[in-house]
Amino acid sequence: MRRLLFLLAGALLLASCGPGDDGDTGGNDDGDTPAATGEPTTGPSPSPTPATPPPLAWGPTQDEYDRAAALVADMPVERQAGQVIVARYSGLEPPLAQIAELGLGGVILMGDNVESPEQVQEATAAIQEADDREFPVIIGIDQEGGTVARIKEPATEFPAYMTLGASRDTAMAAEVAQASGEELRAMGLTMVFAPDADVTTGPDDPTIGTRSASSDPQVVAETVRASLQGYAASGIVAVAKHFPGHGSVPADSHEELPVQTAGLDELRARDLVPFRAAVEAGAEAVMVAHIEVDAVESGLPASLSPKVIGLLRDELGFEGAVITDAQDMAAISEGYGSGAAAVRALAAGVDIVLMPADVESAHTAIVDAVASGELPADRLAEAATRGVALMLHAASGPAADPAAVGSHEDLSYAESLGGVTVVAGACEGPLVDGAIRVVGGEEADRVRFDEAAGAAGLTTDANAPTTVRLLGGTDPGSGDVVVALDRPYALGRSDAPVKIALYGRTPGAFRALAEVLAGTSAATGTLPVTVDGVDQQGCPAQ
Repeated sequence: MRRLLFLLAGALLLASCGPGDDGDTGGNDDGDTPAATGEPTTGPSPSPTPATPPPLAWGPTQDEYDRAAALVADMPVERQAGQVIVARYSGLEPPLAQIAELGLGGVILMGDNVESPEQVQEATAAIQEADDREFPVIIGIDQEGGTVARIKEPATEFPAYMTLGASRDTAMAAEVAQASGEELRAMGLTMVFAPDADVTTGPDDPTIGTRSASSDPQVVAETVRASLQGYAASGIVAVAKHFPGHGSVPADSHEELPVQTAGLDELRARDLVPFRAAVEAGAEAVMVAHIEVDAVESGLPASLSPKVIGLLRDELGFEGAVITDAQDMAAISEGYGSGAAAVRALAAGVDIVLMPADVESAHTAIVDAVASGELPADRLAEAATRGVALMLHAASGPAADPAAVGSHEDLSYAESLGGVTVVAGACEGPLVDGAIRVVGGEEADRVRFDEAAGAAGLTTDANAPTTVRLLGGTDPGSGDVVVALDRPYALGRSDAPVKIALYGRTPGAFRALAEVLAGTSAATGTLPVTVDGVDQQGCPAQ
């Protein structure tokens, strides 16, 4: 933590030595000095005012990148090998000795590493003090909202990303990302593995679902672009994922190696659209999926494929950090050893190897591969430099605010209210009459809904004649009102007179639902995906 304060102080000192507040550097738009006019000068030339270096296309400034390169050049190969690994650990005690011994680039926090915001803050502070490096450690987390969120209340819980696809509200997307980033930074996180840039193709997508904003590539692209702007404003490093698109393959890479059979033209028109938007928006990092892409390079997972990573670099023009998806997933762990997978990923153009199943083996293999010439030394140095540059850039961001944690409940509610989609039933007025009986969902869902219903003026009674059924899966169930808490596809097979897609089970989502049922708030969301059997796509904003 002392190093972070030192870096922040240094950044402020450098800023105080830059150009004046009017931003005039004495040059033209492209940074060159003005062209000579041929007129003689009558006095001494003014001293040039040093310009603040512009950021690179992916976040860090040239100065930050150059400093990172110098730091990496001074590292022995063993430290460079550690720098490109972001490791998983078990339990509440972070692996401080391993971070220091191997010089790990960082760690990722998973569910079993999280007990409370206070505990996370203590753990991240200890991680940053594990050794005496001159830049922050990568401390990443999957905090997408909805079903993929490692830290829950009392931190603010945000609904699934599909909520934003339903509302089509890009300003809200930016605001939510900034708020989430601010809360994560307040707990000491430096990297978030979000936003999800996948385009879901519907019920045949077993992995992504509501983690995607929509099945419409343009809706996903606009939402991702806005989210990246919000994360950047918070100062956290965001990682767009899962290139080249995991939402259109009918298998889960946690369990097997999915095969993408679509042709390259189809991928360009669908899956690649949000990633192209992310690159244009200045994405700092992109995660590559463990899926085989037949049209680009068959026989290899994308995360190990020079041609797939070349597609990201050359066709999309991405210059930032490339990160693998977790290498302990079955798509990698069952076909490759930890060492071989790490080396092949780096050789293919990856910069950060995430969650190797065996960290020690991955580290040893990288060192040995450089010694044998299998992995060029400059390729390893380049990868390490990108990671260090990202962390130097993160250290120069806005100061973290401890009060941010848990302070965005109203924003989470507003996000959910904008996405609530009524696909059967009236668009105005109350959707229920009298007391209601709540069934389905999980016990925690019913508790949260009961609390929200009471606040909205609704009465819940186990013997009430009107039934509100909460759906958490694919069974359409039955009731007077059926509410899909996650994927909305089951609504098309339900015969309920009122059907609602909610895309979340947060306190704010249930508050929004209760108000829509009571008729005190309007539902203005539109289905972001095709739901067979549904005619009404939502209710237009009044």
